[in-house]
Amino acid sequence: MGYTGDVVVGGPTQLRVLDEVEIRKVAVGPMANNAYLLTCRREGAQLLVDPADDPERLLDLVREGSDAARLDDVVVTHRHADHHRALASVVAVTGADVSAGAPDADAIAASSGVAVDRRLHHGDTLAVGHLTLEVIALAGHTPGSVALVYREPAHAESPGRAHLFTGDSLFPGGVGHTHGDESLFAQLFEDVTTRLFDRFGDATWVYPGHGADTTLGAERPHLAEWHARGW
Repeated sequence: MGYTGDVVVGGPTQLRVLDEVEIRKVAVGPMANNAYLLTCRREGAQLLVDPADDPERLLDLVREGSDAARLDDVVVTHRHADHHRALASVVAVTGADVSAGAPDADAIAASSGVAVDRRLHHGDTLAVGHLTLEVIALAGHTPGSVALVYREPAHAESPGRAHLFTGDSLFPGGVGHTHGDESLFAQLFEDVTTRLFDRFGDATWVYPGHGADTTLGAERPHLAEWHARGW
C-alpha cells in the first residue's frame, strides 16, 4: 500500500520513498501530533520534525530509518509544548542538534530544558546529508513558527515538486489557530499566502502538525473563504 499520510496514535508508520529521501510519519500523544523523520537515502543522515511526545515511539521511528539510531538534527516548528514534549529524551539518546525559529527558541529551551543549537530565520537552509531544506518563517500561530520545504531534484519522477512541513501554520481547511487575534490572523494569512501559495505550485505536498496531509492545490480555492471568516 502506498503512502497516504493517514496515521493514528499507536498505529504503524507511514513511509514515503522518493528519489533522494525517505519520509516517515507517525502520530503520538494525547493531541495526536504528527512527527516526521526525513532520511537521506545517499548518506543516511536523518532529521526529525517535531519530537512531540512518546519518546520511545520516536526513537523506534529513528531506528526504522537507521539501524544505528543516527539522528543529526531535530527541528521544533514552534514553541507550543505539545510539539516538543519528547525533545529532552530524544536528544539525550541520540545527541542530535536542535533547531527552532529564533523568536521561539528561548521559550522552547525554557519549557523543554534543552538548549536550541541553531536559531532559524526565514531563508535559512538546513543540510541533511545530501538533502537541502529551506526554512520558511510563518509568524502568527506563534512568533517563531517555521515551515521546512524540500524540493525534488531535476532527475526525479516529479522534478521540482515541493514538500512542505508546516507545523501548526497550515492545515487542510485553514491556517493555524491565532486565538481570535485579528492582527495575528492577518499576519499568518499574509505569510502563508505570499510565502507558500504564491510561491509553490498546486502539486506541493503539505505535511501538517496534526491530522491528514493535503496539497496546496486542494487548499488554494478556499483562500478567500479563510480570509473572509478570519480563521
